[in-house]
Amino acid sequence: MDLTNDRDRFSELQARLLPIWEKTSTERAWEHTSVVVPSLSFDRDELAKIGGVSFYEERLLFTLMRLRNPGARVLYVTSQPIHLDIIDYYLNLLGGVPSGHAWKRLGLLNVMDNSPVPLTQKILERPRTITRIREWVGNRRRAYLTCFNSTTLERKLALELGIPLNGLDPELLPLGTKTGSRQVFIEAGVPVALGAEGLRSRQDCAEALSELEVRRPGLQEAVVKLDHSFSGEGNALFRYPPGDTDASDRVQAIDAELENLQFNAEEETPESFFGKFETMQGVVEERIVGSNLTSPSVQMRVRPNGVPSVISTHEQVLGGPSAQAYVGCRFPAAESYRSLIVEESRKVAEVLAAKGVVGRFSVDFLAWGSGSESKIVALEINLRMGGTTHPFQALEFLTSGTLDAESGLFHTPDGEEKYYFSTDALSSPTYRGLLPEDLINILTHQGLSFRPTQQTGVLFHMIGALSQFGKIGVTAIGNSQAEADRLYEWTVRVLDKETGAAGNRRGRLRDPSQEKLPGME
Repeated sequence: MDLTNDRDRFSELQARLLPIWEKTSTERAWEHTSVVVPSLSFDRDELAKIGGVSFYEERLLFTLMRLRNPGARVLYVTSQPIHLDIIDYYLNLLGGVPSGHAWKRLGLLNVMDNSPVPLTQKILERPRTITRIREWVGNRRRAYLTCFNSTTLERKLALELGIPLNGLDPELLPLGTKTGSRQVFIEAGVPVALGAEGLRSRQDCAEALSELEVRRPGLQEAVVKLDHSFSGEGNALFRYPPGDTDASDRVQAIDAELENLQFNAEEETPESFFGKFETMQGVVEERIVGSNLTSPSVQMRVRPNGVPSVISTHEQVLGGPSAQAYVGCRFPAAESYRSLIVEESRKVAEVLAAKGVVGRFSVDFLAWGSGSESKIVALEINLRMGGTTHPFQALEFLTSGTLDAESGLFHTPDGEEKYYFSTDALSSPTYRGLLPEDLINILTHQGLSFRPTQQTGVLFHMIGALSQFGKIGVTAIGNSQAEADRLYEWTVRVLDKETGAAGNRRGRLRDPSQEKLPGME
């Protein structure tokens, strides 16, 4: 394989993104095609930690909102078929566009392969599927590829299809690892937690943890992170053993304590964890404790013209044994530090843009204190779409509103503020067995829907995961955060009542108004 030639060809393809972006941004009826491949191209072992992960391909179904533009065509490719009631559910959200008109501009293609392999790889292994996509696209100079994340697989698919990838050049992926994130933060002058990056072995971890304890006397806990993990599933909590010994003995004591790491994933062991560590590297960081500890994030985008822009801010809701796994978010982030995290994220975006990054990414922070005393550190960069991408996309498409860059609030064209709570993790054993048509019946009879006239209500995603996993995604949009939380709780009560789940909340996300984040004891 001629990698140099592939890189050159990819650069030529990417040059087409700018004129396509300019046209779609200014001419609503401009004819173009978006090929959506919602592949989660990550480490297979890390993906296996997520229940119902194959149905996460449905999270990008909000991109069907692009069909609101009469010149847009969308081809949505998946591993397995999507129930047509689910597609109808999304197309009926297109305000002012008859679903029949949208259906004519929509193509659905699945590869009939539910194996634990990235969807992009499945497509590349099927030449006839690639031919079908090319034929459906037609004019390749008016088409682009949308993916959840960008790897060499997505670059190869773009080359095979002859259309640009609306995302990151995979050559830049190291910038979004845990090690790369820390290096970018330091270059941008953004506050970062005390730690060490580029670690390659268990011994490296033990030595770095020992050094961390010296630099931060009294430190009780630290976090060990795999470089290529996501949603907090590759993080482990380390607790320092008691004792005051010389340096070499202390490293040995810390190494022994690494056997007691607390993992978010129940199936993880020290042996499996450090096996991955030697392959993908990682970092260690102090675990910060303080009052009102929260985990906000900023979603950014570098447009094809190289200009960075802020998309949104969020408060992340975390869970799992060590309270580091992403389970949901609220929009927007708290006012007390919203402008601060946006300012620091702009610095990060400038560094990334200068290095050639294009597309969506987010910056995760840790914040503590209150009011003018709020403090933050940057934790990581996610050079891809994430759990905060699809709910904000839905809000934009459904309300035609925009983010006020000054306040960080979202306003509809009528000037009304909008807020939401979103999760991928609403689940109950009693939800299992619900088919898409069952959910649609419940929504219809109970009024669980988005109300276009009020521009508030509830949206669902990952509907296909209900029957097998009893799991579904929910985005509750309100005119205040309190209203959004109430809409979510109402949704939970309705689903519980309909399935007999009342009182059975094991494995469920708690009441968002009562959710405790790390440090909020």
